[in-house]
Amino acid sequence: MKTEFLSVLNILVLLGAVLSALVAVEAKRILDSVIALGAAGSFMAVEFLFLQAPDVAIAEAAVGAVLGTVLYIIALRKVMGKDREDENE
Repeated sequence: MKTEFLSVLNILVLLGAVLSALVAVEAKRILDSVIALGAAGSFMAVEFLFLQAPDVAIAEAAVGAVLGTVLYIIALRKVMGKDREDENE
């Protein structure tokens, strides 16, 4: 029973990773893509935990899900802010 539950949970995590990666590619707005990319990183971190690689899971959660998403959002705000300043001039 426990292994069946873990197998189903593993499949759901993998489906979540694939679906969020597809959303990241197909999204119309850049911010939606960045958020979906962060979600894909989170799903991959959970998958690495299932694969008994906690060190890789921590690295993926820190870099793939958090740091990458934050850096993309900061870069987007800076770029979008410059575009808005150009429109005002």
